[in-house]
Amino acid sequence: MNRQKHKRIIISGGGTGGHVFPAISIANALRRVDPETEILFVGAEGRMEMEKVPAAGYRIVGLPVTGFRRSLTPANIIVLYRLFKSMMKARRIIREFNPDVAVGVGGYASGPVLKQAGRMGIPTLIQEQNSYAGITNKLLAKKASVICVAYEGMEKYFPAEKIIKTGNPVRQNFDNLENYREAALAFFGLDNKKPVILVLGGSLGAGTLNRSLTENIDKVASSGCQWLWQTGKVYFEKISGLITEKSISNISVHSFINRMEYAFAAADVIVSRAGAGTISELCLVGKPVILVPSPNVAEDHQTRNALALTYRNAAIMVKDKEAVKRLVDEAIKLVDNMEERASLSAAILKMADRDADSRIADEILKLAGK
Repeated sequence: MNRQKHKRIIISGGGTGGHVFPAISIANALRRVDPETEILFVGAEGRMEMEKVPAAGYRIVGLPVTGFRRSLTPANIIVLYRLFKSMMKARRIIREFNPDVAVGVGGYASGPVLKQAGRMGIPTLIQEQNSYAGITNKLLAKKASVICVAYEGMEKYFPAEKIIKTGNPVRQNFDNLENYREAALAFFGLDNKKPVILVLGGSLGAGTLNRSLTENIDKVASSGCQWLWQTGKVYFEKISGLITEKSISNISVHSFINRMEYAFAAADVIVSRAGAGTISELCLVGKPVILVPSPNVAEDHQTRNALALTYRNAAIMVKDKEAVKRLVDEAIKLVDNMEERASLSAAILKMADRDADSRIADEILKLAGK
């Protein structure tokens, strides 16, 4: 009897934590089914996946692909050249690795890999995180075998017969956070008698959220709340210096928080951007949330993500252009309103999709078996 061949899967994409961590979750789910599954990641050179994926124990190769500028600029000629090189390299990678399935999670590298895989007759799976599909995924959908989505109504963008609602994969299980709240508060050096507002700008930080706090720093300092603040690497030194200079004791500032389960356990209120992966995690966490969608993303999809929650009274939204004036006040007001906090928590928990990574892995393996 012949031994069954272990599956070979390419997972492409990245750029931000919102793409990288779900991709790693999918890989981990595939390995749970068969630890011998061969997985190759393809990312974009110089982006965070080139560091985070090897740290998670997976092999990755990079493409020279970069994003187009929105304005007419000669720099886009270089982008086109890099795209051409990336298409050629993606074809070579696919030919050498010979995958059973190619998976795209979004980000610059997904386009060349899924495009070439489709041309070469390799089954492809798109993992669309957002409630609004971007141009690249809409184009790739024509050749895709399966499209895994997190929101209802995605037949507006994709062929209905290809869509499977799986939810978005997240980094870890955020159930029973209350069981380690005390340990979480101790980890960050926080007082268990004072409420905690967690501020998350994504893995790269968010200028608007950081300005919203720094330009209202005296109000933050006198709020009676503790602030657990992820600034992003670029902003950390300046913000840390400001807090030291003013001798503010109720702010715990970090460039990046690795123990997100502790951050969520410690939080009473969460302030966040509205990336799709982040929202999926927040639904599992079940804490009251204020969302400040970034306007600097394709097709303004973060606003659409946030509206999907606010329509269900599962979150509060503050527009980016209003955040510096409103955000700190809204956060403090929400901390003081126990009834609204309970209502928001109950509503957002109803939107949680559990085991999305396993469901997506199942779809990948079904394709690999065909």
